[in-house]
Amino acid sequence: MAAPEATLAEVSGAQPFVITRVVDAPRGLVWRLFTEAEHLKRWFGPKGFTMPSCTLDLRPGGIFHYQLRAPDGAEIWGKWLFKEIVPPERLVTVVSFSDAQLGTTRHPWAADWPLETLGTTELAEQGDKTLITVTWTPYQPTPAEAAAFEAGRDSMRQGWTGTLEQLVAYLATMAEGGEKPG
Repeated sequence: MAAPEATLAEVSGAQPFVITRVVDAPRGLVWRLFTEAEHLKRWFGPKGFTMPSCTLDLRPGGIFHYQLRAPDGAEIWGKWLFKEIVPPERLVTVVSFSDAQLGTTRHPWAADWPLETLGTTELAEQGDKTLITVTWTPYQPTPAEAAAFEAGRDSMRQGWTGTLEQLVAYLATMAEGGEKPG
């Protein structure tokens, strides 16, 4: 199942965007934080953003549909279409901006941004910690979309760095609250 997706990503001609982060939590817990709506709602999104609502249907062909609210009050919607789910190791998704009705929409601030990206999240055990690797590639982009993706690397790094910082902060609140990892 992964091979056709990898082939489509390679056809885009764009180099993948990759970011990694080691978090102080076991892989099973990190998997739950990436695959359960009640957890995603509490940490997922660029730093400073909140998630007022979301739905999640974790199965191949299922969708994670979410609303994000920026610090200035602006609201955007996004969705992941699950292509591959390998617990607790890997999620492969087609990622897009959305609207409240699950439609696929353009990036609200970058008209040439790829309509869809292929996202792979991999979780690897490192003792009691977990290495998170997020890989993004434009999904069947036009030449303008591939160029916008290439030009957007600093923005992607900033967004994902903030998102992963929110995950680390959420893990800290879980530890303070006495939640048992696992």
